[in-house]
Amino acid sequence: MSPERGLTEIFDVHREPVVQDPVLVVCLEGWVDAGLGATTARIVNGVTTELTWPRTVVRQGRDAEGRDILFLVGPEPDFHWRAFTDAVVGLARSWRVRLVVGLGAFPAPAPHTRPIRLAATAPSESSYLIERVGIVQGELEVPAGVMAALEVAFGQAGTPAVSLWARVPHYVAGMPFPEASAVLVEGLAGIAGLTLDSTALRRAADSSRRQVDELIAGSSEHEAMVRKLEESIDASEGNPMGVEEVPTGDEIAAELERFLRGEEQ
Repeated sequence: MSPERGLTEIFDVHREPVVQDPVLVVCLEGWVDAGLGATTARIVNGVTTELTWPRTVVRQGRDAEGRDILFLVGPEPDFHWRAFTDAVVGLARSWRVRLVVGLGAFPAPAPHTRPIRLAATAPSESSYLIERVGIVQGELEVPAGVMAALEVAFGQAGTPAVSLWARVPHYVAGMPFPEASAVLVEGLAGIAGLTLDSTALRRAADSSRRQVDELIAGSSEHEAMVRKLEESIDASEGNPMGVEEVPTGDEIAAELERFLRGEEQ
């Protein structure tokens, strides 16, 4: 899908996929990590030599049992959301998509010493899917991403849709944390009836957790922070998003900055 094209030509179809009852997996950069969704420029000696426009594309794959999967990946659009959602819903209907699953992660007041949990969001028409993953207790107001618009659009179109969100410790949100990826893959497999292997991600997660353990152990302040988070999460495990305890953006940024300073010591 090209950002420079008009609304009547919002996408190009290079090859029609041959699929049977596919699952559409949506993984868009933007709401969770806005920096990944920006256009990038290559500068050499102060001279702009090349400009790269990121593109949103649909890729095709299969699980271990040969079930068809379509992946919508790339940057989240900054505008023309109605045209974008109309286009995605139209393509999904033409490919007879049986289920749409969005994947994402958010920083939360959770310790890395506890398992990553998933929370789910869905349009009212697909609310039954939320119960298979986790229910967000209370009311949470956040900046809307395009997946929210897609959920509503798919709900109106009669296509089941759900988004899976991994709860990532806020102090490691700025670095790779493969356990979140493993949990999302396993959640996708469970809710979509797919056979997916997360073994490699689990091995990477073990290594990543040991690295964080070492960093935390070098600071009494960080150890105290983790203990406090453990106590809090153990007392309120029924709230997967920590609705009543989510720190402000400034607090998260300050804590992450302190953590990174500790890493460099």
